[in-house]
Amino acid sequence: MPASSPLSSMTGFAREAGTLPDGAPFAWELRSVNGRGLELRFRLPPGMEALEAAARNATGKALKRGSVQVALSVQRDQRPVLSPNPAALERALGMALELSARIPGAPAPRAEALLALPGILRAEIPEPEEGEEEARRTALLAAFRLALDALAASRIGEGERLRAVLEGLLDEVAALSAAARHEAETQPGAQRARLEEALDRLLGEEGRRRFPEERLAQEVALLAARSDVREELDRLDSHIAAARALLAEGEAIGRRLDFLGQEFVREANTLCSKSASTELTRLGLELKAAIERLKEQAANVE
Repeated sequence: MPASSPLSSMTGFAREAGTLPDGAPFAWELRSVNGRGLELRFRLPPGMEALEAAARNATGKALKRGSVQVALSVQRDQRPVLSPNPAALERALGMALELSARIPGAPAPRAEALLALPGILRAEIPEPEEGEEEARRTALLAAFRLALDALAASRIGEGERLRAVLEGLLDEVAALSAAARHEAETQPGAQRARLEEALDRLLGEEGRRRFPEERLAQEVALLAARSDVREELDRLDSHIAAARALLAEGEAIGRRLDFLGQEFVREANTLCSKSASTELTRLGLELKAAIERLKEQAANVE
């Protein structure tokens, strides 16, 4: 029998940290939870928006479903550079020289005093060179792909644990289905016994002896036909086999598994509505509970 393909959950986490060529530390964090489709949310530092398109494209190729949050943090030590405002400096120097000339014995204007005046010096963060920015983007995207690979691996690891849970639940559903089938086989006899008991109470011993056996057989057959759950149990067994085949297939089966879960529920509901015995009803309710647990776990599958 061929080995099963890896099963992927929609839940996972990955973190990839490093240092940029300029020495700035950075870290990618990717978190994934359940989602109907593939939903991506990016939180990038100012100036890093150009990374989103490539990162979004890579994520779309690696993942099929899930709500994925992508966050990038970069600790950049951008110290401002002080540079003079030529126009303001020229005006301040002219005013200082004019004032010094009008005051006898006044010292000449001092450079440090002029530079300390408001508006003379301005702090500027130098624009990075395009080559340096390209190197940063290349390093960050390479790290993102590593984080994305780690997220996919995390989801597969969670998926393989989920596979064991789903297989156990399918075993439980199969056992309950088999028990329900055994109980259903006893229903015609139990229905005949209940009908005969009711006739005895209504007609008495003498009337009961005169009641046509053919009529009794017809009534029992009618009741048995109304409460026959073999078709529901056959379909339920077929759904179990289909679910096991999907688990063996592994890749991107979440939507089909979810649809199959709805079919499980339909058969269990019909079984309970047609049940003619307390025991079969109890088994049907246990089936419904097991199927609900199965659906809850299947909702995590990619």
